[in-house]
Amino acid sequence: MRKSRLSWYKQSRLIELFVAGSTARTAASLVDVNKSTASYYFQRLRQIIYDHSEHLELLDGEVEADESYFGGRRKGKRGRGAGGKVPVFGLLKRNGKVFTVIIPDARTDTLMPIIRQKVKLDSIVYTDTWRSYNALDVSEFKHYRINHSKLFANKHNHINGIENFWNQAKRHMRKFNGVPKDHFHLFLKECEWRFNNSDPKLQLKQLNQWVKDELG
Repeated sequence: MRKSRLSWYKQSRLIELFVAGSTARTAASLVDVNKSTASYYFQRLRQIIYDHSEHLELLDGEVEADESYFGGRRKGKRGRGAGGKVPVFGLLKRNGKVFTVIIPDARTDTLMPIIRQKVKLDSIVYTDTWRSYNALDVSEFKHYRINHSKLFANKHNHINGIENFWNQAKRHMRKFNGVPKDHFHLFLKECEWRFNNSDPKLQLKQLNQWVKDELG
């Protein structure tokens, strides 16, 4: 940001359009800058969001856990273990924040350390019936699971919140006609940030402040 030759007026307009969910191509046209300039600026905004994305507080109370797979539409295997897709694990405190992390696989040895690191002991954890969550049955958490082959919700027993986040994130990313794997972590944390700070005015205020802090 310090090296940017854009006026603060144009930077402010780009930040507004980023918050509004515009693509770099649309923003470039509206602000009258080169498309590559707008694209680079948007990528710097995602990097700033990523740099401020650390979750220090533990999730507690009722927490939903689930994994999802991001990537282009490909023929062949779908769902868990789908080839060419990026596996992501998410934890969501009901009526609260979501936390996401890219994972190498969805095995117990991968998921349980993340849950123990991010969820307060004795919290209620809701999951589907994926076998990697079996370890929660004999853990320091209360565990409830929903069998999606039979129903999607049974009163309080559901993971609708985290699945709603996955849908929002994928819908946002589809606008960009494919997200490069090298930058996927930035787009993921952008979606997390948008969900956790749902008021656009708050998003705009945060981003403006973070950019000004970078400018010194």
